[in-house]
Amino acid sequence: MTEDPLGPLDPEFAANFRRADRRPPCQLYLVSPIDVGGTFPDRLARALDAGPVAAFQFRVKDVDQHVAAALAEPLQAICAARDVAFIVNDDVGLAKRLGADGVHLGQDDGDPRDARAALGPTAQIGVTCHDSRHFAMEAGEAGADYVAFGSFYPTTTKATTHRPEPSILSWWSAVFEMPCVAIGGITPANASPLIAAGADFIAVSHAVWGGDEAAAVKAFAAILGG
Repeated sequence: MTEDPLGPLDPEFAANFRRADRRPPCQLYLVSPIDVGGTFPDRLARALDAGPVAAFQFRVKDVDQHVAAALAEPLQAICAARDVAFIVNDDVGLAKRLGADGVHLGQDDGDPRDARAALGPTAQIGVTCHDSRHFAMEAGEAGADYVAFGSFYPTTTKATTHRPEPSILSWWSAVFEMPCVAIGGITPANASPLIAAGADFIAVSHAVWGGDEAAAVKAFAAILGG
């Protein structure tokens, strides 16, 4: 758990939270598996055609930028044709090369201010904030467009050491206009408490790509009211 200078947050906060009418309904944010080659473009198209998806994050590891760009381009076209935001994980240079809709930064992936300077005023810049309200406030001050909290549940997608309570979503939504994303082990079976707590987006990966992607998106859409 991150040592948050703001101190602990009352875990009961979420129990009394009521989502403000001014905030749009929670939406689905897909994160790619590491392997996006082969038939994955067809799977992505099938997923996006199955229900409302707000954004798709392109996440690959240990490949050079030329290879990553070649993998990304057909996926970006699929997203563009369906008006789904295409977000690049970690790599500002790749996001700029692709003309992506935005970039998602981890705590060690650079300053949102530098990403903004590189990508321009309309880019969507997200920042991973784990379980830290302090990190989230810093990201907001640096010009991020959204903050991501997690992992809320156990996940096999990536190694995690942070396990926030849903109350952090309630606190953020009550205090700030900026959207927040819940991530980590989210499935149709466990998403509802995070939505109720105030998540503006739920970010999912294995719950969709680990099985029938169209069926999974439809199941999430039913929970989200889409």
